[in-house]
Amino acid sequence: MSAGHHDALDLLGGADCALFLDFDGTLVDIAALPSQVVVTPELLATLAALQLRLGGRLAVVSGRPIAELDTLLAPLVLPAAGVHGMERRGADGVVRRLPQPDFSRVRAEAQALATRHPGLWVEEKHGALALHCRQAPALYPLCSAAMGAAIADRPDLALMAGKMIVEVKATGTGKGTAIRDFLSEAPFRGHRPLFIGDDTTDEAGFEYVQRIDGIGLKVGPGPSMARCRIASAAELRAVLARSAATPTSDKDMT
Repeated sequence: MSAGHHDALDLLGGADCALFLDFDGTLVDIAALPSQVVVTPELLATLAALQLRLGGRLAVVSGRPIAELDTLLAPLVLPAAGVHGMERRGADGVVRRLPQPDFSRVRAEAQALATRHPGLWVEEKHGALALHCRQAPALYPLCSAAMGAAIADRPDLALMAGKMIVEVKATGTGKGTAIRDFLSEAPFRGHRPLFIGDDTTDEAGFEYVQRIDGIGLKVGPGPSMARCRIASAAELRAVLARSAATPTSDKDMT
């Protein structure tokens, strides 16, 4: 980890932590297709142990829909925010979804691009529409420009540029707002947040937690406002496994 990593480790190891984790590129390595990511039994065991150790204060905050996260993390059913906060399931198990905007024009533009260019594909989610170019990375600038033009007169929509994905979502929602909402509820309320992510779509989460005296931890290279950094998802999984296996001290519990 980079400078400041001891702060993240100290928070993760203590009893005051509320842990928020991105999924792709953070908990799991990015794959050629989102359906090809690998979730090992060891990772599932780590997450289960951390959730218990933290008194339930662990949530996954992802661009994926909650239903996809549940399938990939089964049999675990964790508190989760999906589609960058458009849907969120708290510790009470209730899924709350924000109203979905009209994506008609964006959908038509994205589908036209995907038809003209093999390797592009469109994914629709509740409250977001994504154009993937992992199999045609040279087309990323074209995808970004086209999607940006499609929402130029739509202040209710925002463009998010990620790793080989260009996504349009509702304005005013993001990983920062999702974390904020978790922190207003039990068991997260009153605890210091640690948010770990790897992509530009995670920057809103880093900004929010650091603004309220939490810690942002960036996975991998690239510019980021996160004050701490770790080299890779594999290194993060090792750190999380060690933390899960470390008993909480009596001092930490006070």
